[in-house]
Amino acid sequence: MEIKIRKIGGQEQEYIEIGCRSEDTRVKSIVRFVKGLDGSISGSKGEHIYEIPVVDIFYIESVDDRTFIYTYNDNFETNLKLYEFEDILKEKGYLRISKSVILNLMKVDSIKPALNGRFLCKLTNGEDVIISRKYVAEFREFISRRAGT
Repeated sequence: MEIKIRKIGGQEQEYIEIGCRSEDTRVKSIVRFVKGLDGSISGSKGEHIYEIPVVDIFYIESVDDRTFIYTYNDNFETNLKLYEFEDILKEKGYLRISKSVILNLMKVDSIKPALNGRFLCKLTNGEDVIISRKYVAEFREFISRRAGT
């Protein structure tokens, strides 16, 4: 595979173009990676496709083999799987908190213990999400790393 880089003028919008024979998994991985760097993720609602800024996402949930992106007061469906979101968002303050949910930690308002070793997160939009027992240790480790302790 050849890679070409061309400098453009200050007034031109930056772009990336991929020349390929078919849109295979390798090409799709490149596209997902670039979109993750750009700071937005594609999601659909009805017939429309939207670019959702990463900072606007509260959490991402997988339900019945479908993946949904939740924002302050809306949700969108996406074709990406949770493990793909983990790769894209791991350096942006997102963490898996259960088998089916990845949480934007910047949207957490408060955390308190719940039953059976789980934790309840109250989000800034008023929603509650549960950190399952299996992910509590990883959550604590992530928080302490971010706090620098």
